[in-house]
Amino acid sequence: QGLKPIVSTESSALVFGTATKLASDLPATDSFLGKNKVPDLQKLFQKTDGLPVHLKRGVPDKLLYRTTMALTIGGTLYCLVALYMASQPRNQ
Repeated sequence: QGLKPIVSTESSALVFGTATKLASDLPATDSFLGKNKVPDLQKLFQKTDGLPVHLKRGVPDKLLYRTTMALTIGGTLYCLVALYMASQPRNQ
């Protein structure tokens, strides 16, 4: 008898009503890609103005950087205070 297939080998019904489009069927225009921003960003980030890369885009980068630093310092201080409080004996 041997092994018999559990699932039928016949093709199943079409799941979606539309057929698949091939890449060759698409129009040759690249309008959906938008403008290539890479050359502009390369000019911005490769300027030798002495700024680190994470601050080259101006005010939004400075705001994010300073917020991150404030949260980091605040979190470190909070952890040190919590560690100090946990190391003290409890009064009964």
